[in-house]
Amino acid sequence: MGLLTRATLVVATSVFALSAAPALAQEWQPDRPINIIVPWGAGGSTDQVTRVTAPIIAEELGQAVVVVNQPGASGAVGTQEVLNAPKDGYTWTANAIANNATYSVTGLVPDTSIDDWHIYLSVANVPVVAVPSDSEFEDFGQLLEAFKERGSEITVGTAGVTSSGGMAIAGLGTEGDFEYRMVTYDGGGPAAIATAAGEAMVTTQLAVEQAELIRGGRLRPLAVLSDQPLTIEGVDPIPPITEWLPEFPIAPDYFGIFIPQGVPEEVVATVNRIWEEKVMNSQALKDYAQTNGAVFAPSYGEEAREVAMPVVIEEACAAEERGLEVNDPSTIGIDCETKSEM
Repeated sequence: MGLLTRATLVVATSVFALSAAPALAQEWQPDRPINIIVPWGAGGSTDQVTRVTAPIIAEELGQAVVVVNQPGASGAVGTQEVLNAPKDGYTWTANAIANNATYSVTGLVPDTSIDDWHIYLSVANVPVVAVPSDSEFEDFGQLLEAFKERGSEITVGTAGVTSSGGMAIAGLGTEGDFEYRMVTYDGGGPAAIATAAGEAMVTTQLAVEQAELIRGGRLRPLAVLSDQPLTIEGVDPIPPITEWLPEFPIAPDYFGIFIPQGVPEEVVATVNRIWEEKVMNSQALKDYAQTNGAVFAPSYGEEAREVAMPVVIEEACAAEERGLEVNDPSTIGIDCETKSEM
């Protein structure tokens, strides 16, 4: 089953999700603004979808929900800031869940795991291999040959080693048996813009970070890291990577908002209600996904954790395979021999 089909099934089941918080929990009424720390630069995938969902939450809470960009160390700086903040419900984060779940493996944020967070997922995203519009490469087959022949002469713009784009090119390099030279930026949006400007020869960041540049003819998409084509509004379907690398591992990359464990019970109960009643039915979020090549896939609580685990396991084990691990994935309960939770 393909990426987009799987994510659609998640949407179909998520509408039946039950609140994980006790039914009698008091409704939270915050008395000051809430900060959502996005640990990446403005314009990237996390920043984009967070700025769509934050107003939905703010309207329900009757308080401002402020998106604060705090990039650094592949998202680790902002994430650690949230973990260090008082557990009073007023400091949240947003990211790809695979990042928060595997920062301990890469050593960027020690002693943390997926279970340190209340999880609120909004969309599934997928990386796209793209080149500047004036690139010599017309399709992924040509680029793949160049990678194999020229290796580290080919520069790849990403948001860092553990970003979606960084993990994407690492996976391609492993599967395609080639080397490359990564050029890193403070977010997926800046990486895509820099590639369009010719600072890098390729980018492997997410479709949502490239959509406007692709629509505007500044980037040429060559392949989507999926097993089926990707349609971005106003653009011809982008062919799947499996046309060239049939065994390439595919796992949906889920993004959302995360609240640290330890906050008051009424905070969780209230955000659960807002997610189920408002976010999971948001036309604004649906429109964002359709326009930008994402998949509308909201869920929360145990269901969100369940749908997230395949990409968490894939990225934790990929870090081990590529020698990027500082801590063994078993320390966060992942068995890479069986690709499952322990």
